[in-house]
Amino acid sequence: MRKNVPLFPEQASTLAGEVDALYLTFLGISVFFGLLVAGLVIFFAIRFRRRSPDEIGRPEKAGILLEIIWSVIPLAILLIMFAWGAKVYVEAFRPPGNAVEYFVTAKQWMWKFQHPQGNREINVLHVPLGQPIRLTMTSEDVIHSFFVPAFRVKADVLPGRYTTVWFEASKVGTFHLFCAEYCGAEHSVMGGDIVVMNPADYELWLAGRDSGPSVVASGEELFRVKACNTCHRPDSATLAPILHGIFGEEAEFQDGSTQIVDENYIRESILNPTAKLVKGYKPLMPTYKGQLTEEEVLQLIGYIKSLASDATESQGTVPASGSPALDSDEG
Repeated sequence: MRKNVPLFPEQASTLAGEVDALYLTFLGISVFFGLLVAGLVIFFAIRFRRRSPDEIGRPEKAGILLEIIWSVIPLAILLIMFAWGAKVYVEAFRPPGNAVEYFVTAKQWMWKFQHPQGNREINVLHVPLGQPIRLTMTSEDVIHSFFVPAFRVKADVLPGRYTTVWFEASKVGTFHLFCAEYCGAEHSVMGGDIVVMNPADYELWLAGRDSGPSVVASGEELFRVKACNTCHRPDSATLAPILHGIFGEEAEFQDGSTQIVDENYIRESILNPTAKLVKGYKPLMPTYKGQLTEEEVLQLIGYIKSLASDATESQGTVPASGSPALDSDEG
Protein backbone atom coordinates (compact mmCIF):
# COMPACT_ATOMS: atom_id res chain seq x y z
CA MET A 1 0.00 0.00 0.00
CA ARG A 2 2.88 2.36 -0.72
CA LYS A 3 1.77 5.81 -1.81
CA ASN A 4 3.74 8.98 -2.35
CA VAL A 5 2.92 12.12 -0.40
CA PRO A 6 3.11 15.28 -2.53
CA LEU A 7 5.18 18.16 -1.21
CA PHE A 8 1.98 20.16 -0.72
CA PRO A 9 -0.94 17.74 -0.13
CA GLU A 10 -4.43 18.96 -0.99
CA GLN A 11 -6.45 20.63 1.74
CA ALA A 12 -9.39 18.41 2.67
CA SER A 13 -10.36 19.48 6.20
CA THR A 14 -11.55 22.64 7.88
CA LEU A 15 -8.27 22.93 9.78
CA ALA A 16 -5.93 22.36 6.83
CA GLY A 17 -6.02 25.96 5.53
CA GLU A 18 -5.02 27.52 8.85
CA VAL A 19 -2.31 24.91 9.46
CA ASP A 20 -0.84 25.67 6.02
CA ALA A 21 -1.05 29.43 6.56
CA LEU A 22 0.73 29.06 9.91
CA TYR A 23 3.41 26.78 8.46
CA LEU A 24 4.11 28.92 5.38
CA THR A 25 4.22 32.12 7.44
CA PHE A 26 6.70 30.61 9.90
CA LEU A 27 8.74 29.25 7.00
CA GLY A 28 8.74 32.66 5.28
CA ILE A 29 9.82 34.47 8.45
CA SER A 30 12.60 31.93 9.06
CA VAL A 31 13.87 32.16 5.47
CA PHE A 32 13.75 35.97 5.51
CA PHE A 33 15.72 36.39 8.74
CA GLY A 34 18.06 33.52 7.88
CA LEU A 35 18.99 35.18 4.57
CA LEU A 36 19.16 38.61 6.24
CA VAL A 37 21.60 37.43 8.92
CA ALA A 38 23.69 35.44 6.44
CA GLY A 39 23.78 38.41 4.05
CA LEU A 40 24.83 40.83 6.78
CA VAL A 41 27.57 38.46 7.98
CA ILE A 42 28.99 38.25 4.46
CA PHE A 43 28.62 42.02 3.89
CA PHE A 44 30.32 43.01 7.17
CA ALA A 45 33.05 40.39 6.67
CA ILE A 46 33.92 42.02 3.34
CA ARG A 47 33.27 45.65 4.30
CA PHE A 48 35.26 45.57 7.54
CA ARG A 49 37.94 43.08 6.63
CA ARG A 50 41.52 43.67 7.73
CA ARG A 51 43.31 45.29 4.80
CA SER A 52 46.91 45.27 6.10
CA PRO A 53 48.85 43.30 8.75
CA ASP A 54 49.40 46.36 10.94
CA GLU A 55 45.81 47.56 10.81
CA ILE A 56 44.20 47.64 14.26
CA GLY A 57 40.47 47.84 14.73
CA ARG A 58 38.84 50.32 17.05
CA PRO A 59 35.98 49.58 19.46
CA GLU A 60 32.51 50.42 18.22
CA LYS A 61 29.76 51.58 20.53
CA ALA A 62 26.25 50.67 19.42
CA GLY A 63 23.49 53.15 20.10
CA ILE A 64 20.83 52.39 22.73
CA LEU A 65 18.06 52.93 20.15
CA LEU A 66 19.53 50.31 17.84
CA GLU A 67 19.82 47.82 20.71
CA ILE A 68 16.17 48.37 21.61
CA ILE A 69 14.99 48.00 18.00
CA TRP A 70 16.74 44.70 17.30
CA SER A 71 15.52 43.31 20.65
CA VAL A 72 11.89 44.49 20.59
CA ILE A 73 11.04 43.68 16.96
CA PRO A 74 12.14 40.00 17.11
CA LEU A 75 10.40 39.65 20.50
CA ALA A 76 7.14 41.01 19.06
CA ILE A 77 7.38 38.70 16.05
CA LEU A 78 8.03 35.66 18.26
CA LEU A 79 5.11 36.52 20.59
CA ILE A 80 2.77 36.80 17.60
CA MET A 81 4.05 33.47 16.27
CA PHE A 82 3.53 31.87 19.68
CA ALA A 83 -0.02 33.20 20.07
CA TRP A 84 -1.02 32.09 16.57
CA GLY A 85 0.59 28.67 16.99
CA ALA A 86 -1.09 28.16 20.38
CA LYS A 87 -4.47 29.06 18.87
CA VAL A 88 -4.09 26.51 16.06
CA TYR A 89 -2.81 23.88 18.49
CA VAL A 90 -5.84 24.29 20.77
CA GLU A 91 -8.20 24.10 17.79
CA ALA A 92 -6.44 20.98 16.50
CA PHE A 93 -6.65 19.07 19.78
CA ARG A 94 -9.99 20.27 21.18
CA PRO A 95 -12.85 18.68 19.23
CA PRO A 96 -16.14 20.57 19.01
CA GLY A 97 -19.02 19.47 21.19
CA ASN A 98 -20.94 17.97 18.29
CA ALA A 99 -18.10 15.67 17.21
CA VAL A 100 -19.10 12.04 16.65
CA GLU A 101 -16.77 9.51 18.29
CA TYR A 102 -15.23 6.66 16.30
CA PHE A 103 -12.83 4.11 17.76
CA VAL A 104 -9.48 3.12 16.26
CA THR A 105 -7.31 0.15 17.22
CA ALA A 106 -3.87 -0.11 15.61
CA LYS A 107 -2.18 -3.46 15.20
CA GLN A 108 0.80 -4.72 13.21
CA TRP A 109 0.08 -3.97 10.43
CA MET A 110 -3.47 -2.69 10.10
CA TRP A 111 -5.95 -0.09 11.28
CA LYS A 112 -9.22 -1.34 12.78
CA PHE A 113 -12.11 1.14 12.91
CA GLN A 114 -15.47 0.96 14.64
CA HIS A 115 -18.33 3.34 13.92
CA PRO A 116 -20.63 4.42 16.77
CA GLN A 117 -23.42 2.52 14.98
CA GLY A 118 -21.37 -0.69 15.26
CA ASN A 119 -19.97 -0.96 11.73
CA ARG A 120 -16.40 -2.27 11.61
CA GLU A 121 -13.77 -1.64 8.95
CA ILE A 122 -10.13 -2.54 8.43
CA ASN A 123 -7.76 -0.04 6.76
CA VAL A 124 -10.70 1.97 5.39
CA LEU A 125 -12.88 4.44 7.26
CA HIS A 126 -16.02 5.95 5.74
CA VAL A 127 -17.13 9.29 7.20
CA PRO A 128 -19.74 11.91 6.27
CA LEU A 129 -18.81 15.28 4.80
CA GLY A 130 -19.11 18.28 7.12
CA GLN A 131 -19.39 16.27 10.34
CA PRO A 132 -16.70 16.70 13.03
CA ILE A 133 -15.18 13.27 13.73
CA ARG A 134 -13.37 12.45 16.97
CA LEU A 135 -11.09 9.40 16.90
CA THR A 136 -10.24 7.65 20.16
CA MET A 137 -7.20 5.52 19.42
CA THR A 138 -5.07 2.84 21.05
CA SER A 139 -2.58 0.17 19.98
CA GLU A 140 -2.58 -3.57 20.63
CA ASP A 141 1.19 -3.93 20.30
CA VAL A 142 3.74 -1.21 19.55
CA ILE A 143 3.71 2.55 18.96
CA HIS A 144 2.03 3.56 15.71
CA SER A 145 1.23 7.03 14.38
CA PHE A 146 -2.03 8.05 12.72
CA PHE A 147 -1.29 10.52 9.90
CA VAL A 148 -3.66 11.86 7.23
CA PRO A 149 -1.73 14.53 5.27
CA ALA A 150 -4.80 15.93 3.50
CA PHE A 151 -6.47 16.60 6.86
CA ARG A 152 -3.26 17.87 8.52
CA VAL A 153 -3.82 15.55 11.49
CA LYS A 154 -1.17 13.35 13.10
CA ALA A 155 -0.96 11.69 16.52
CA ASP A 156 0.94 8.81 18.08
CA VAL A 157 -1.15 5.72 18.86
CA LEU A 158 0.21 4.11 22.00
CA PRO A 159 -0.24 0.73 23.70
CA GLY A 160 -1.76 1.01 27.15
CA ARG A 161 -3.40 4.42 26.76
CA TYR A 162 -5.70 6.47 24.55
CA THR A 163 -4.92 9.40 22.30
CA THR A 164 -7.39 11.40 20.26
CA VAL A 165 -7.51 13.46 17.08
CA TRP A 166 -10.40 15.10 15.32
CA PHE A 167 -11.14 16.41 11.86
CA GLU A 168 -13.99 17.73 9.78
CA ALA A 169 -13.68 16.79 6.12
CA SER A 170 -14.31 19.67 3.74
CA LYS A 171 -14.42 17.77 0.44
CA VAL A 172 -15.64 14.44 -0.86
CA GLY A 173 -12.98 11.93 -1.91
CA THR A 174 -10.55 9.26 -0.76
CA PHE A 175 -7.59 10.41 1.32
CA HIS A 176 -4.67 8.22 2.27
CA LEU A 177 -3.82 7.29 5.84
CA PHE A 178 -0.23 6.52 6.85
CA CYS A 179 1.47 5.03 9.86
CA ALA A 180 4.17 7.63 10.48
CA GLU A 181 6.06 5.71 13.19
CA TYR A 182 8.32 2.76 12.38
CA CYS A 183 6.41 -0.20 13.81
CA GLY A 184 8.16 -3.29 12.48
CA ALA A 185 9.12 -5.18 9.35
CA GLU A 186 5.89 -4.40 7.46
CA HIS A 187 5.66 -0.76 8.56
CA SER A 188 5.74 0.49 4.97
CA VAL A 189 2.51 -1.32 4.08
CA MET A 190 0.56 -0.16 7.14
CA GLY A 191 -1.76 2.34 5.55
CA GLY A 192 -5.35 2.85 4.62
CA ASP A 193 -7.90 5.32 3.29
CA ILE A 194 -10.40 7.77 4.72
CA VAL A 195 -13.41 7.85 2.37
CA VAL A 196 -15.42 11.05 2.70
CA MET A 197 -19.01 10.80 1.44
CA ASN A 198 -21.97 13.13 1.18
CA PRO A 199 -24.19 12.65 4.26
CA ALA A 200 -26.99 11.04 2.24
CA ASP A 201 -24.55 8.63 0.57
CA TYR A 202 -23.02 7.83 3.94
CA GLU A 203 -26.44 6.94 5.37
CA LEU A 204 -27.08 4.67 2.38
CA TRP A 205 -23.68 3.05 2.89
CA LEU A 206 -24.49 2.41 6.56
CA ALA A 207 -27.91 1.00 5.72
CA GLY A 208 -26.42 -1.39 3.18
CA ARG A 209 -24.07 -3.02 5.68
CA ASP A 210 -24.61 -5.41 8.55
CA SER A 211 -23.68 -3.09 11.36
CA GLY A 212 -24.19 -5.41 14.32
CA PRO A 213 -24.67 -3.91 17.79
CA SER A 214 -23.49 -0.36 18.44
CA VAL A 215 -20.46 0.40 20.59
CA VAL A 216 -22.72 1.33 23.50
CA ALA A 217 -24.89 -1.78 23.10
CA SER A 218 -21.81 -4.02 22.93
CA GLY A 219 -20.41 -2.35 26.04
CA GLU A 220 -23.69 -2.76 27.89
CA GLU A 221 -23.75 -6.48 27.06
CA LEU A 222 -20.14 -6.89 28.25
CA PHE A 223 -21.01 -4.98 31.42
CA ARG A 224 -23.71 -7.58 32.11
CA VAL A 225 -21.71 -10.65 31.01
CA LYS A 226 -18.73 -9.70 33.19
CA ALA A 227 -21.12 -9.15 36.13
CA CYS A 228 -20.07 -5.52 36.54
CA ASN A 229 -23.71 -4.65 37.27
CA THR A 230 -23.70 -6.71 40.47
CA CYS A 231 -21.61 -4.07 42.25
CA HIS A 232 -21.87 -0.98 40.03
CA ARG A 233 -25.59 -0.60 40.59
CA PRO A 234 -27.56 2.50 39.60
CA ASP A 235 -29.42 2.48 42.92
CA SER A 236 -26.66 1.74 45.41
CA ALA A 237 -23.10 2.89 46.04
CA THR A 238 -22.43 0.46 48.89
CA LEU A 239 -19.87 -1.78 47.17
CA ALA A 240 -18.84 0.37 44.24
CA PRO A 241 -19.38 3.89 42.94
CA ILE A 242 -22.40 4.63 40.76
CA LEU A 243 -21.25 5.02 37.18
CA HIS A 244 -24.09 7.23 35.94
CA GLY A 245 -22.69 10.71 35.34
CA ILE A 246 -19.14 9.70 36.24
CA PHE A 247 -17.41 10.60 32.95
CA GLY A 248 -15.78 14.02 33.07
CA GLU A 249 -16.18 14.31 36.84
CA GLU A 250 -13.36 14.45 39.37
CA ALA A 251 -12.42 11.32 41.33
CA GLU A 252 -10.81 11.58 44.75
CA PHE A 253 -8.43 8.82 45.82
CA GLN A 254 -7.40 7.42 49.17
CA ASP A 255 -4.06 9.24 49.08
CA GLY A 256 -5.86 12.58 48.69
CA SER A 257 -5.02 13.06 45.01
CA THR A 258 -7.68 13.68 42.37
CA GLN A 259 -8.11 13.00 38.66
CA ILE A 260 -10.70 13.76 36.00
CA VAL A 261 -12.48 10.60 34.91
CA ASP A 262 -11.54 10.16 31.25
CA GLU A 263 -10.95 7.25 28.88
CA ASN A 264 -7.45 6.55 30.20
CA TYR A 265 -8.59 6.49 33.82
CA ILE A 266 -11.48 4.12 33.08
CA ARG A 267 -9.17 1.82 31.13
CA GLU A 268 -6.69 1.73 34.01
CA SER A 269 -9.47 1.01 36.49
CA ILE A 270 -10.65 -1.96 34.40
CA LEU A 271 -7.24 -3.51 33.78
CA ASN A 272 -5.37 -2.43 36.93
CA PRO A 273 -8.06 -1.67 39.54
CA THR A 274 -5.69 -1.32 42.49
CA ALA A 275 -3.62 1.42 40.83
CA LYS A 276 -5.88 4.17 42.17
CA LEU A 277 -8.35 3.42 44.95
CA VAL A 278 -11.28 5.79 45.23
CA LYS A 279 -11.69 7.24 48.69
CA GLY A 280 -14.19 5.33 50.78
CA TYR A 281 -13.99 2.00 48.93
CA LYS A 282 -12.09 -1.25 49.42
CA PRO A 283 -9.96 -2.96 46.72
CA LEU A 284 -12.58 -5.56 45.83
CA MET A 285 -12.57 -5.31 42.04
CA PRO A 286 -10.70 -8.08 40.16
CA THR A 287 -8.47 -7.23 37.23
CA TYR A 288 -9.72 -7.87 33.71
CA LYS A 289 -6.28 -7.72 32.18
CA GLY A 290 -5.93 -10.53 29.65
CA GLN A 291 -9.68 -11.17 29.72
CA LEU A 292 -10.70 -8.28 27.47
CA THR A 293 -9.40 -7.20 24.08
CA GLU A 294 -8.64 -3.54 23.41
CA GLU A 295 -11.84 -3.32 21.38
CA GLU A 296 -13.88 -4.72 24.27
CA VAL A 297 -12.33 -2.22 26.66
CA LEU A 298 -13.30 0.56 24.24
CA GLN A 299 -16.85 -0.80 24.16
CA LEU A 300 -17.07 -0.75 27.95
CA ILE A 301 -15.75 2.81 27.99
CA GLY A 302 -18.29 3.81 25.35
CA TYR A 303 -21.07 2.38 27.49
CA ILE A 304 -19.86 4.10 30.66
CA LYS A 305 -19.59 7.40 28.79
CA SER A 306 -23.17 6.97 27.57
CA LEU A 307 -24.33 6.83 31.19
CA ALA A 308 -23.21 10.42 31.70
CA SER A 309 -26.38 11.74 30.12
CA ASP A 310 -28.53 9.22 31.93
CA ALA A 311 -27.91 9.84 35.48
CA THR A 312 -29.82 11.10 38.31
CA GLU A 313 -33.00 9.89 39.85
CA SER A 314 -31.79 6.32 40.43
CA GLN A 315 -28.28 7.26 41.49
CA GLY A 316 -28.83 6.59 45.17
CA THR A 317 -26.61 8.06 47.83
CA VAL A 318 -22.87 8.10 47.48
CA PRO A 319 -20.99 7.65 50.76
CA ALA A 320 -19.82 10.94 52.22
CA SER A 321 -16.24 9.74 52.03
CA GLY A 322 -16.64 8.38 48.52
CA SER A 323 -16.51 9.86 45.06
CA PRO A 324 -18.79 9.11 42.11
CA ALA A 325 -16.02 7.58 40.08
CA LEU A 326 -14.96 4.19 38.78
CA ASP A 327 -13.12 2.38 41.54
CA SER A 328 -11.16 -0.71 42.23
CA ASP A 329 -14.07 -2.60 43.70
CA GLU A 330 -16.29 -4.63 41.42
CA GLY A 331 -16.13 -4.23 37.66
